[in-house]
Order: sequence, then structure tokens, then C-alpha cells
Amino acid sequence: QVQLVQSGGGFVQAGGSLRLSCAASGFDFKANRMEWYRQAPGQQRELVATISEPDNTYVAGSVKGRFAISRDNGQNTVYLQMNSLKPEDTAVYFCKTIVSWRDYWGQGTQVTVSS
Repeated sequence: QVQLVQSGGGFVQAGGSLRLSCAASGFDFKANRMEWYRQAPGQQRELVATISEPDNTYVAGSVKGRFAISRDNGQNTVYLQMNSLKPEDTAVYFCKTIVSWRDYWGQGTQVTVSS
């Protein structure tokens, strides 16, 4: 079955960096668009970045220039590199994909940025 297992995240001071990973299985990873979302307390889940192919990426304006999405099709893993982190980046981060018109989500990873 489709599984998305996240790792990374944690606590960091403002200006620091973190990398999130999302290991996928159960579907044709290289053919699927992968997405990262985040949800801060009391707020709606928002799209952070997407990647369809190695060179076809989207990054939300709020994190553009600081975050980067990438994928390793050999490892079936998608990454979110987060640099110059700000307190407002504090949220639970989720990876997501769609397989056979159904959404699949990772378990979520807490990222906390202190000022």
C-alpha cells in the first residue's frame, strides 16, 4: 500500500536550517508529483512546495529563496531543504501525493523555530 514516512524536523533558532525527508513506497514514485504542506496552530494547511520532475518545481512565495524541494527517484524520497528559518515557519509539515485520485499524507513532522 502507499506509504509516506517523514523524518527530520525539530527545533532550531531563527536563521538556522533543517531538512525534511519523505520516503515513499507502494506506488510509481518517479511518475508522481510530490508536495509539501504545513499547518501552523489555528491555521489552515498551506501548500509549501511541489515537484513533478527534477526541474519542474514550485515554491510558495512566503518561502521562496529560503526553501527548496528536491527528489531522489533512486531512493524514492522527496526532500524539503529549509534555510534562513523564521519563527513564522513554525508548523507541522506534511508530505503528500495523489495515487489513483486519492490523497496520501505523511505522518507530519514538527518544525519549531525560536526567535
